[in-house]
Amino acid sequence: MFKTLQVFSVLGIPVHVTTNYPGWLIECLQESRGTHVVTLNAEMTMQAEQNPILAEVIQKADLVIPDGAGVVLYLRWLFWQKVERCPGIELAETLLQEIGKHLTDTKVFFYGGAPEVAAKAAEFWQQEIPSLNLVGNYSGYHTPEVEAQLKQRLTQLQPQVIFVGLGVPRQELWIAQNRHLCPDAIWIGVGGSFDIWSGTKSRAPAWLGNNNLEWLYRLYQEPWRWRRMLALPQFAVKAFIYRFTARGAI
Repeated sequence: MFKTLQVFSVLGIPVHVTTNYPGWLIECLQESRGTHVVTLNAEMTMQAEQNPILAEVIQKADLVIPDGAGVVLYLRWLFWQKVERCPGIELAETLLQEIGKHLTDTKVFFYGGAPEVAAKAAEFWQQEIPSLNLVGNYSGYHTPEVEAQLKQRLTQLQPQVIFVGLGVPRQELWIAQNRHLCPDAIWIGVGGSFDIWSGTKSRAPAWLGNNNLEWLYRLYQEPWRWRRMLALPQFAVKAFIYRFTARGAI
């Protein structure tokens, strides 16, 4: 019996709320229920508003979690929901730990990141959890020929959990286009998680994350992102207007 998901709308984008996202995904895994997981933040929401194809992909996703502080604050302040932020990297880590300890036959695959990043991330997790069944990894930078090899490899291996770190919106679009290769798998867009796991970059200190300021640390690390960060105040204004001019609950 699958755990209940409440669904709310943020600028027309669904957000699924539950008390146990990892448990929900474990049930999907045990039942071979193919699942596309989207980790939604304010920036992605604004991109979806400008990109109808991305918006459609998110609408069709099986689980859209409140990853970003803006999405969480929206649900708290305007829907009075006791929603906790669920960072995609933490969801992925919890899922890996559960699989490595209790579902060791589950095949896991990493795809994305700069050359060698996915391989280093896989090496990190293999050292952390030796029983984890990591069956393959591919960089996100490659030729069309290598892309064809990747798809053939996925088809042959049929991993049950596939982490895709290509950035937004590329990872969401790629998953939607290729889910048919492993229809029973859980597909999760993990953004820059491979960079963190490989040691290429560091995550924000916990106190920043606890105060919804992780985006500030990311801007410090990647100052070139400042234009993209303009989406945050735009999201705040649009979300407030949308809540009081349209139905916010689905």
